[in-house]
Amino acid sequence: MARYFIEVAYKGTAYSGFQVQENAVTIQSEIEKAFQILHRHPVTLTGSSRTDAGVHALQNYFHFDFEHVVNAQAVYKLNAILPRDIAVRNIYLMPPEAHCRFDALSRKYTYKIHTRKDPFLENTSLYYPFKLDSSLLSEGASLLKSQSNFYAFSKTNTQVNNYNCIIANANWSIQDNQLEFTITGNRFLRGMVRLVVGSLLRLGRGQVSLTSFASLFKGVERSGYSVPAHGLYLHRVRYPEGYLPVAGSFHKYLAEKRRNDLE
Repeated sequence: MARYFIEVAYKGTAYSGFQVQENAVTIQSEIEKAFQILHRHPVTLTGSSRTDAGVHALQNYFHFDFEHVVNAQAVYKLNAILPRDIAVRNIYLMPPEAHCRFDALSRKYTYKIHTRKDPFLENTSLYYPFKLDSSLLSEGASLLKSQSNFYAFSKTNTQVNNYNCIIANANWSIQDNQLEFTITGNRFLRGMVRLVVGSLLRLGRGQVSLTSFASLFKGVERSGYSVPAHGLYLHRVRYPEGYLPVAGSFHKYLAEKRRNDLE
């Protein structure tokens, strides 16, 4: 039994999230279905980072165990089967103990906003036509890096042992009529990034003071101000250096395996 990582990207607009759900179309269910069509054997995927309904990903990972031979052109053929809004980037042969979720060092998320109405950004960026104080946005983002208790930025039905997160980086990029908020951390609570962005936008509009925003980290009350899913992207999942094999090594492994099988 071999373990594989599969790297994917997707536009989440049409899906009920990343993880498989009963009576719902998800990223996981579509990839599992495509894999079974190609290999005629089912697999069960384990995800590295769950994204909610409508959230996109530039990079995310699943891992799966498979006792049969993976097709040498699996990336190409899976992409031919999958809908156009889901793409397989790579497949990696991994050690049997590798775990795409627990072995990840950090996740990076980006939230996209546009302040001028643009039909071409519909479903991929939040239209937010309000005046924002960029200095307050930056101050609020900077404050995140010195905090650890993110209870205020978690959904009420979140089942976790603690609300502690380490934020390595958080900043705003503003150019013309488009804003991007980027945040990198070791872990994120359910709904956390959208709640953080919603609170920062209230700060930037002058609806709350920096002191009020800072008080949220006392862990007493929840923010309650979230932004829609369609502006959020899982940007990157980072693993230790050298953890993932060099791109193309999977195909070399299959070629060598075929030669050995023929001998």
